[in-house]
Amino acid sequence: MPNKTLDLHKVDKDSFPYIYEENATVQLKSSEGLVRVNVYRPKTSDSTKVPVLVTYGPYGKDIPYSLFHPKSYEEVNPKHKSEHSAWETPDPKFWTSHGYAVVRADERGLGQSPGVLDTMSRGTSEAFFDVVEWCAEQAWSTGKVGLLGISYYAGSQWRVAARNPKGLAAMVPWEGMSDYYRDRCRHGGILSNQFIKFWWNRQVITNQYGRPGRSASNWGPDTIEGDLSEEERKANLQDQTQDNVVNRFRDDAYYASKEYDMGDIKVPLLSVANWGGILLHLRGNIEGFTHAGSEFKYLRCITGRHDLPFYYDEEVEVQKSFLDAFLKGEDTLGWSQKGKLPMVDMVLRKGDVGFNDADAEKQYPRRTESEWPIARTQYKNYYLTPKNELVTEPPVGKAKLGYRALGTVEKPELIQFTTPAFTEETEITGHVTAHLNVSLTQDTTGPTPTDIDLFVTLRHISPAGTEVFYTGTAGDPVPLVKGWLRVSMRKTNPEHYKHRPYLPWREYLSTDVLPVLPGEIYLVDIEIWPTNVVVEKGGKIVFEVSSGDTQGSGIFGHHDATDRSPDKLRGTNHIHFGDKFSNYVTLPIVPPKA
Repeated sequence: MPNKTLDLHKVDKDSFPYIYEENATVQLKSSEGLVRVNVYRPKTSDSTKVPVLVTYGPYGKDIPYSLFHPKSYEEVNPKHKSEHSAWETPDPKFWTSHGYAVVRADERGLGQSPGVLDTMSRGTSEAFFDVVEWCAEQAWSTGKVGLLGISYYAGSQWRVAARNPKGLAAMVPWEGMSDYYRDRCRHGGILSNQFIKFWWNRQVITNQYGRPGRSASNWGPDTIEGDLSEEERKANLQDQTQDNVVNRFRDDAYYASKEYDMGDIKVPLLSVANWGGILLHLRGNIEGFTHAGSEFKYLRCITGRHDLPFYYDEEVEVQKSFLDAFLKGEDTLGWSQKGKLPMVDMVLRKGDVGFNDADAEKQYPRRTESEWPIARTQYKNYYLTPKNELVTEPPVGKAKLGYRALGTVEKPELIQFTTPAFTEETEITGHVTAHLNVSLTQDTTGPTPTDIDLFVTLRHISPAGTEVFYTGTAGDPVPLVKGWLRVSMRKTNPEHYKHRPYLPWREYLSTDVLPVLPGEIYLVDIEIWPTNVVVEKGGKIVFEVSSGDTQGSGIFGHHDATDRSPDKLRGTNHIHFGDKFSNYVTLPIVPPKA
């Protein structure tokens, strides 16, 4: 906390088409200190109350979208551009014109909110809880609060909603991970270091409370109480780039403190998942929808980059109709009527339309379903063979295939298995698993390896024989889907209530670590993230096993020198075939509706 707290709350009723309040103060109840927010509300009579949309995150309530990410801002739907547009958040000009107040909070320890910078922590979630209740208590508020935002501004929603703050009436987590460990930090137990480092150094630490020089570099205004010294700032932060290296298991205090029960979420929920978000958010949106305790919950699946679809006209209309139903009581579609609307509305990725082309992706058809996973799904095993095939009958004979366990970051070693051409159009939608028998062999010299890291990928080959790429989070070309497993963390818990035949459940506890010895063969079940594709007649599916990140990983690399050291991993990995060693990928095949 600074030595003094200044009252720099400003109210501007004339300069914009809405009333703008800057640096309103939320006194925290959960801890000492405060959070500062900007408020944007319609110009209505003093007696008119409006519902509130609130966002809480690290990127700076005062940093314009146009400066935070100029290239992205150029491509945003013009209807959602204004002087107060901000990265990944609802635009105040649009939403105030439709009868909502927008409250944008600087997360504790960031922007103009003093305190300890500890993103995604229990403490900062408690502060968010206080902000939601503050919004419900304001004189201009109806008392109904909604959550709406992308990525971090979606991920933070799950935890605060599970605490059910007063006034919270609906939530729209738009591409937001719900499981900090599994979705974001340690895929299959393997540290996802590259994105964490990029995100922290560009988007978070640059906005720390008390950091000097922000105004000079067009990264928001300087801290209103003045700069803090480097020593003070260092004492006021938990560095994610270090915390995620040091902490490896879910029962480490660092990770355990971020856990919560999704079943405690009771408010109406619209979870929006992007099929292309195969390395960060996709799993969290689908699992969040699955396990939330909300009476009214819906899953919407989309495609495209993570930054732009949120502002598309058709998607904003979905957001608005859902929020109108639960925050205004204006339900034109039936969101608030049990069973009136299908629970699942998804886009079907059929054909090769290219990637990062919003207009082309509009060719994809949509379809609704009554549940997730789709009840008529037929889970079918496709068996790996020593001839690099992926077939529907188990192979005969004993064999093993090997590949170098590390390779290089630029060129990891891999093995691919390919189906014959599909004889008819086939839809694959749902959760995927891989069942492999693996071992490692040490080199003739050097350290004895103690683990195996498995990186698996599903790829789609068109009838023309070319790989079909889809739009990834950053607009990059990505394959269908990926999965990971550190073999020392292979232990599953079939007794856990979240364990399902199509999704093996791992606890990732320190007590779950199992030995990996050279020459031993280990049976592992690998969770591959959910996916969707319609394979046309003549198309093929490729299953890839590799020693590291392959095409489509982009900025989400797993190559920390400590976590993936040659001392632990160097050698040759093998896949074993034989009567006792059946290897297969289980695909969720969805037949047409009757």
